[in-house]
Amino acid sequence: MKKIIISGLFAVMLMALSGCSAIAGIFKAGAVVGIIAVVIIIAIIIYIISLFRGKN
Repeated sequence: MKKIIISGLFAVMLMALSGCSAIAGIFKAGAVVGIIAVVIIIAIIIYIISLFRGKN
């Protein structure tokens, strides 16, 4: 059940942030904010992957 919720949340997040609009928002906000956002997103992706790998 937890995997379904996480997968659904991830799918909604991908649909909400299409590539072009996310990149345009990053450039409008500035490079530093963009770098921080990218680091946070990568950390979240690594956390989600570790959740799936830890269950095996």
